[in-house]
Formats: sequence, C-alpha cells, structure tokens
Amino acid sequence: MTRIGFHASHEQFPPGELLRLAAHAEASGFDAVMCSDHFHPWSRRQGQSGHAWTWLGAAMATTSCSYGVVNAPVGRYHPAVIAQAAATLDAMFPGRFWLAAGSGEALNERMAGPWPDKSERNRRLLEAVEVMRALWRGECVDHQGAFRVDQARLFTRPVKPPLVFVPALSEKTAKWGAEWADGLITVSQPLEKLRPIVEAFRNHGGARKPVYLQVKLSYAADDATALREAHEQWATNVLEPALSEDVGTPQAYEALAEQVTPEKVAKAVHVSASTDQHVEWLQSYLDMGFDALYLHNVSTRQKEFIHAFARDVLPRLRR
Repeated sequence: MTRIGFHASHEQFPPGELLRLAAHAEASGFDAVMCSDHFHPWSRRQGQSGHAWTWLGAAMATTSCSYGVVNAPVGRYHPAVIAQAAATLDAMFPGRFWLAAGSGEALNERMAGPWPDKSERNRRLLEAVEVMRALWRGECVDHQGAFRVDQARLFTRPVKPPLVFVPALSEKTAKWGAEWADGLITVSQPLEKLRPIVEAFRNHGGARKPVYLQVKLSYAADDATALREAHEQWATNVLEPALSEDVGTPQAYEALAEQVTPEKVAKAVHVSASTDQHVEWLQSYLDMGFDALYLHNVSTRQKEFIHAFARDVLPRLRR
C-alpha cells in the first residue's frame, strides 16, 4: 500500500508549531513525515527556517512514524557531518529515516561559499554520497576532491545505512540519479511532464527502487481562499528550476515573483476546497505507481487540512 505522508515546511512555520503539526498528522492517520532543510525561506512572507536536523531528533522522539529530509550534504554542510547526523538518527530510531541528497539551491548554500554550476554541484554531490556511505560502513575515510576528508571514522554508526534518494525535477537528473541513488523523489506537476521523469529513473537502473512524490496542494473552506493563500505563500516557488536554483535571497525571489499571477500558481499547485477533487488528483499519482505521496498543503491552514484529509481523503485512497 502506498504510504501517505505529511510534508513539514520549515520555511512556513516555527519549529515548535511544526512539531505539534507533525504529531497531529500522525495521530490523524498520516503514515509518515518529510521536511525541507533551509537556511532561508523562499519569501519573507513565509518567514521561517528552523534547523531541520535539530527538529528531526525532537520529532522522531515524540512520534513513531518514518521521516525523511531533503538536504544538500555538501556546501553549507560537510558530508561527514551529515553522515554523522543521519547515523545518529538511525541509531536512535532504526529504520525510520531516509535522506534525499540534492545538489542544493543558492538560496541556502551560497551564504557559505562559492556557488558552482550544475555540473560541478552534481560532481561534488556524488562524491558526498560515496563518502557518507563509506562512513556508514565503518570505513576510515580519506578523500581529496570537491572537499577534503582526513582520516574520518564514525564510531556511532547506523543500524542499517539509510536509503539515499535523488531529488529530480528533470529526466536528465532522474537518469543520472538512477545509477547511484536508492530511490527517486520528485514534485507533483502535470502528468505529461511527470511521467517521463519517473520512466527515466526506472529505465536506467531504478526499476526496483522506490519512487516518492511530494504533492503541492492548497486546501481551504472555499476555492477563493485556497487560491489566495496559495498565491500569498507559494508564488515564489513556481519559477522554472533553471532560473530559481541560482537565486540567492528571499528578496530576489520576491522580485521575480511579482509577475506571478494566482492562475500561474494554480497550474503548479492543486488548488481546491473539494476533497473529492483532491482524491481524483492524488489517485492519478497512485495509478502511476508511486510508493509514497507526501502532501504539502502550501496554505497556512494546516489543522483544517489535516482534519479534512484524514476524514475524507486518506480512507478513500487506501481503499
């Protein structure tokens, strides 16, 4: 059965509130939680950026479901430190943690140093994944490349190395990631664009690997409210990746989003007050064979969303 999870958006909510929402989601029937790892929000209106790894320890201690995080393990972090953090979580909560290792965005990584081009970011990401896996195996690691590791060894190791997913928004990245990743995670978009990404992963080495989807939606009591709040919170997030991944500050995102209309947001986010409509949209993803759907309600009305979907959406999807 496909896992239906809750996406915890660190960009939009203070960490204490987000912790309570994750617990509420699990208690209401969501199977799992995933979160983002940001240094800055996408806009000042979103207004938050709690430290994901600090939060994960607290969240996993107060709930019992599985958790994942989308993280760039090299840039503002060192891969050995991320390997240690992931190992510690798995040592405390065996089998409940997965990692999506991405090449990052300037919004979060540029503050720590130079921002290289995409090919260089992919090269250092693959090096980082190889180093993390070696550390999880208990090896003493020396590495000279995009970063340096000098005689590093993890003494607290994971019970079992966590799955490392590739976050992919294009066929090219999905095909590349299929060679080394344990699974794929991507983001909802029109089926004619989404299907080739999944097929590229499955056809180039990922046929037997899990495929996860983060679903962007906006739910409220009426369609007008759902659309208004989606536009207020998420207009900065519907820009093309080729443009947005090099934007370095929330203010710059806001400037680029000034011309983004509510109608454009509605093309990237499932906006509706109808749970029937959301079931239809989500069922189309289940029919594609996704192993997990993580639902991100971009509106600020999280409790209403959790309650309505637990009552009217999750049971129908599981049937």
